[in-house]
Amino acid sequence: MRLYGIPTCGSVRKARKFFKENEIDLEFIDFKKTSVDCVKVDKWLEQTEMNLLFNSRGTKYRTLKLKDLNLDESSKREWLCKENMLLKRPIIEYKGQVIVGFDEESYRKIFL
Repeated sequence: MRLYGIPTCGSVRKARKFFKENEIDLEFIDFKKTSVDCVKVDKWLEQTEMNLLFNSRGTKYRTLKLKDLNLDESSKREWLCKENMLLKRPIIEYKGQVIVGFDEESYRKIFL
């Protein structure tokens, strides 16, 4: 299992705590140290929706003033490829699935 995110993100911290408390091993990939490319983004988009993957509520989205651009799905994909901080976090790869965000109830059903 792989968990993608940044260590300072509240949702990522909650997810990592959940896995640690439940003694579930995972590989943590820090977006600030290891960026993901379009191949990975496309693979995730095959398994989840753009509106789940694209973070339009985060600081980076506001800083880049992307709301003003009225991005379509293709443009959002391009932005995700070049700016990983626009990805919602955490992103978990688990048994061929992609799970986006932290929801303890869902985590209990999926991982326990």
